Amino acid sequence: MKKMPKPTGEYAVGTFTYTVKDDREELLAPGTMRSVAARVWYPVLKESVRDLPKAAALSENMIKGFKRSFRVAPSFKDAENLSECFENAPRIPGKRFPPVMFSHGYNSYREGNSLLCIDLASHGYIVISVAHSMEGLCTELDDGTALFADKKNAKLYEPMLGGLLAMYKLVKSKGDCEELARRFDEVQRKYCRYMMGRLPEWVRDCEAALERTREELSDLIDFEHGVGASGHSFGGNTAYALCARDPDFVCGINIDGALFGDYTDDVQTRPFMQISCEDNEKAAARVYLRHTGPVWKALFRDMRHMGFADAKFTVPMRSVVGKLDADVLHAELCRLHLEFFDAYLKGSKPVPDLKSSDAVKVSVFEADMKA
Repeated sequence: MKKMPKPTGEYAVGTFTYTVKDDREELLAPGTMRSVAARVWYPVLKESVRDLPKAAALSENMIKGFKRSFRVAPSFKDAENLSECFENAPRIPGKRFPPVMFSHGYNSYREGNSLLCIDLASHGYIVISVAHSMEGLCTELDDGTALFADKKNAKLYEPMLGGLLAMYKLVKSKGDCEELARRFDEVQRKYCRYMMGRLPEWVRDCEAALERTREELSDLIDFEHGVGASGHSFGGNTAYALCARDPDFVCGINIDGALFGDYTDDVQTRPFMQISCEDNEKAAARVYLRHTGPVWKALFRDMRHMGFADAKFTVPMRSVVGKLDADVLHAELCRLHLEFFDAYLKGSKPVPDLKSSDAVKVSVFEADMKA
């Protein structure tokens, strides 16, 4: 396992969790109500945590969830199973920070991109990572309940073989964004109806978590300029939908997520960035169409889909996480997020300074249609 990076901002990072018992029926377990569990990372003064123990990176339930879903789990020595943050660290009196809502990938977990979230918090953001119950490898509620992924719900393609072959042909095909978006829509409507139907539920999870922060965390969060969104995989797709459909969200980033869902009537009115690896970029062609503001594209070389999460540091298999060095990937992912959110959420600059590098090629698509 590679040594984990430390946060690069001026602040240390505190963390806590909360659970929302939503008023929605749990569609995956009829007769029960939907539970939404979130973890918050927030800036704190470095001197305030000098004598505090670091939070655990993975709980026993989370390790159990890994084994249930993948038969293996990251192997830590006790000294390694630590995160660069501190449970319930003292808040900075009178100081509030802009919020970013993060959504994990399908069958991932709310701490699955903790390295990115913690770094953002160290630069003066409140990051709220939402767990999507029964579709993450483990969702831990504050009453001690652990909800594990139910494999019968993981219906990415139906039937699996036909869907995989159709998607493989799509990512290997050529065409402009209109053609690729049309082909993707044909494939998902034929093979991915379940995934299309889950998008509205994930959006509602994030909105329920946001409502709780408005009610109880107004002393910590500055909502003046709105809320940013980010996410990995299906969580990145959720970030796109939030920015297209919910006026509270003013900008967003999709980390290598295909756009599953019915977007027929959606227009992206917010600044947005699509981060992709070469394997998946064609599954996100819809992002570059039907938008009234700037849309950024960041294409990483030598990357695989799972490598955009913390797995880049814990899973050594290049076939799973890509060949790009983990430290380089992390630094570039943080750089893109900070430039983007500093401009569009903090308003510290008129536009983000998003430059290409040896690891990532960045381009911008100006408005595709009038506001």
